[in-house]
Amino acid sequence: MACCGRRRGATNRKETGEMKRDEIQLEYVLPGNIEKRSFEIIREELRERGICLPADQDPVTRRVIHTTADFDYAETMTYSPDALETAYRVLRSGGDIVTDTNMTRSGINKKFLRTLGGEVHCFMAEPDVAAEAKARGVTRAVVSMERASKLTKPLIVAVGNAPTALVSLHEIMENTGWRPELIIGVPVGFVNVVPAKELILRSGVPCIINRGRKGGSNVAAAICNALLYQIRDGKVPERK
Repeated sequence: MACCGRRRGATNRKETGEMKRDEIQLEYVLPGNIEKRSFEIIREELRERGICLPADQDPVTRRVIHTTADFDYAETMTYSPDALETAYRVLRSGGDIVTDTNMTRSGINKKFLRTLGGEVHCFMAEPDVAAEAKARGVTRAVVSMERASKLTKPLIVAVGNAPTALVSLHEIMENTGWRPELIIGVPVGFVNVVPAKELILRSGVPCIINRGRKGGSNVAAAICNALLYQIRDGKVPERK
């Protein structure tokens, strides 16, 4: 979360894209520098809003803002005290990631994850998962999380779409004692989204959660990639 806030509800012309005719100016940026320039703009606008992010959370939250162009995430992204340390430990040790959508799976940098010894799994679209869910009268998210709990490697579960996946995950943890090493909980929507996130925040499992209704598969992928890129770029200190 941000360590200093801004006025809620403040809207400026940068946010709306409103411009007068004589103010339209294109910024010419080389294709290879677009991402760098985007992050510079985010940094500048955070400073203008009086928002300073904790140093360890900054790369993750800023990548989420980069993905969504939504500065509300600077105030709603929530990290348990051991979330980032746990994430880096799991990824470095070759742990896997389970997602609740193929969109999240597609967005994660699987090539670099493989260099660490990890893989990304998404059980949601598998035909036998759909068949089992129909036969049992449950959602595919429930069956997918049950399958995730059977994996033997250290695991990060990244949920960006289905709050039922978080609810199912919580029930499995309560009933069996199994726990993933880290939960990324950023489903989007209106029905059970907020309480599902709160269940995970109170579970005691290391987690990265975006409080409120916002989130999405792209946000889940952005968080995973931010963690991976910190490792790739040598920006995570080695544990002594």
